[in-house]
This record gives sequence, C-alpha cells and structure tokens, in this order.
Amino acid sequence: MNKTKKLTYTAVLIAVGTVTSPFVSIPIGFARIFPIQHFINVISAVLLGPWYALAQAFGTSFLRNIFGTGSVFAFPGSMIGAFLAGIVYQRTKKLSFTAGAEVIGTGLIGALLTYPLARLVFGEATALFAFVPSFILSALVGGALAYLLLRAFERRKVLERFQK
Repeated sequence: MNKTKKLTYTAVLIAVGTVTSPFVSIPIGFARIFPIQHFINVISAVLLGPWYALAQAFGTSFLRNIFGTGSVFAFPGSMIGAFLAGIVYQRTKKLSFTAGAEVIGTGLIGALLTYPLARLVFGEATALFAFVPSFILSALVGGALAYLLLRAFERRKVLERFQK
C-alpha cells in the first residue's frame, strides 16, 4: 500500500474515532473509556502497520482532548496499544495475537504508564493499578469487536484487498 493511501486511511480512522467519541465514551473515575478507540487501533494495526497505528491513536487522542470527549490518559493507553498491536501483527500475521497485544499494550502497559501522568496532572497519589481494570475492559471490548470484523474480512478475502 502506498503512503498516500495509508495517510488517507489513517485520517479516516482518526475522523471515525473523533466523531464517535461523544456517543460511546464512558467516564469511569479519572478516565473515559472508549472501546471504539481500541477497535480502531486493531484495525489500523492490521491495515497500516505500527507507525501509522501510532499516528492514528495520537491523532484521535489529541482531537478527543481538544473537543472534550477524552482525557489526557487516552495518550499512553491508546498509543502503546496501537503500536504494540501493529508490531505483533507485522511479525505474526495473527489477528488473535494482534487483538491480545492491544489489550496488553493498553490495558496493562498503558494503564501502568498512566500512573505517573495521574500524579502529575492531579498532584495526588492514585493507586498504581487504578486504571488497569477500566483500560483492560475497554481494550478487551474494542479488540474483540475488531477481531470479529477482521476475521470475517479475512474469510471473505476482503482483508487482502485493503492491505494492497
């Protein structure tokens, strides 16, 4: 796939993530979980690769913060999950591993990296694992939905056409 096509897909996925965020974003504690972000992360990881997936996650998080439908915690979670999912897909070509990488990247690594950010932003100590349950739940739902869609595309040979 050429760079123009990858940039176009990235922009479309950022737009979808930004437009849907007011309707699907769920506030839980300090964070707002957004399963559609994780759905989009897995889609972009498979279609575009790790660097474009990272750019998509950053762009969506940035716009969600500007429009007030996200929190600053969207950055570490979504970006790490998208990038890790992209690397895993690039190396294994397995959709299940890719969705799992999104859950681990966002739900565990991203949530743990949110801890110092929460201390900085709120100036108070939050529990180290405070973000893990909500981030894992969000990534699990979004990753599972993306897996189901991509698996259906794979069976019907549609996925191959998108990746060309």
